[in-house]
Amino acid sequence: MKSLKIVSISAELDPFSKTGGLADVSRSLARSLHRLGHDIIAITPLYSKVIDRDKFKLKIIYRDVQLNLDKENTVKVSYYQGELMPGLPVYFVRCDKYFGRKKWPYGSSREGARFYLFDVAALKLISLLKFKADVIHCHDWHTGLIPYLKKKRFYRSKTLASAATVFTIHNLTFQAGMNWWEIPVKYRDKGKGVLPLFKDEKINYINFSKRAILNADVINTVSETYADEIIKKNFGQDLHRILVNRRHKLFGVVNGIDYNDYNPRTDQGLKKRYSIETIHRKIVNKRHLQKMFKLPTDDRIPIISFTSRIAEQKGFDLLLDILPTVLLRDVQLIIMGDGDKNLIDRINKIKKLFPGKIHQFPFYENRKMETLLYAGGDLVLVPSRFEPCGITQMKAFRYGCVPIVRSTGGLSDTVDNFDPVDYDNGNGFTFKNYKSQELLVAITRALETYKYKNVWKDLMRRGMRASFSWELPAKKYLELYKKAKKFQNEENNLD
Repeated sequence: MKSLKIVSISAELDPFSKTGGLADVSRSLARSLHRLGHDIIAITPLYSKVIDRDKFKLKIIYRDVQLNLDKENTVKVSYYQGELMPGLPVYFVRCDKYFGRKKWPYGSSREGARFYLFDVAALKLISLLKFKADVIHCHDWHTGLIPYLKKKRFYRSKTLASAATVFTIHNLTFQAGMNWWEIPVKYRDKGKGVLPLFKDEKINYINFSKRAILNADVINTVSETYADEIIKKNFGQDLHRILVNRRHKLFGVVNGIDYNDYNPRTDQGLKKRYSIETIHRKIVNKRHLQKMFKLPTDDRIPIISFTSRIAEQKGFDLLLDILPTVLLRDVQLIIMGDGDKNLIDRINKIKKLFPGKIHQFPFYENRKMETLLYAGGDLVLVPSRFEPCGITQMKAFRYGCVPIVRSTGGLSDTVDNFDPVDYDNGNGFTFKNYKSQELLVAITRALETYKYKNVWKDLMRRGMRASFSWELPAKKYLELYKKAKKFQNEENNLD
């Protein structure tokens, strides 16, 4: 394939800003495409209280550029440049009134207005750079207006004319600046009308994802199974009808992880580094975790890790229903995450009943702890109600930590159920229905299997051998880009 010119646009981009997997994906995919020889640039907001401009050596390239948001409203933005890796530039949109007031990327009462501004600013920047992209890759709802704006407002731009658009749905639940189901039915965006004025409160009612689905040349989700799920009412978040109509342009590509970033052989955050050949050293990390969190130091007690946003979607309600029963066994649970206060209160109440068995701490306290939990943990829980892809299980595999997952979305595509009869098959423990008793059975199966050390070592090694690097997904995205160009050409010929 000839070298492509690609623009990757996302609301988060690790290591500059991160609240979840979106930042990992937007970073790792961009780097993989660059390594494959393609000319790629990335664009993201400059959260002034989150991103240290000096640390990342960001330099200003355009100052006080006026954006015409609509016939009545203008705003000035500045653009900065940094680097994701040598030869891969990252451009930042700075507008402190909208992106510089919080120590967290989100949480404004005007999220719709913020990312409407960002989308206009991103297209303006591409024009300023005269970067004649083959493809503009838009990640998740925050960038969903870009395919619409390119067709409706920037259609005269010679720089943008040849660019096809790809919209990736990372999680269809999030579609706009507020929860779509909280928008009064009479105000819900049909996706085809003129956008409201920038300062109109209805700006928060714009359905970014719907407009992207209707206007992008290609739509994809982050796993094949999730692509099949979201065209059904139960998973479609009220967009299943338009997704069915666009099914010929809807694809699934399972995410990967960057094997340079997640490598137990080189990970500086571990107490003891190891590899598949020296897997016996993994136990040193387990002992270190137990001492760190004041849990009984005992090699025989399995540690279950849970690294996630604490939310109903992630299966915490299921876990908490059965946790007292699980904790009657010899087992330890370490939770790294923050979120729903009611769920955290329930965790703390159970913790008091079972001293020395649970430790919970928020993600933001020390995000570098994540891989230590996989290196020191024996099992990792991902019992999600739905999971577009999930990369927790992929990271855990890399460190020989065995996943317990619900078979949904990308978890179905990456975790095969362990068969105790034919134990050369399977790399984790799965359950099908979103029921606490089924989760309890899966955990019980895992804890019973853990007692057989040789079987368990084979299970760990099988996970470590599994290949979830970004090389294959990146090549699949290149195929999607080719499809997007084809669909764009077909549409232009019809016009």
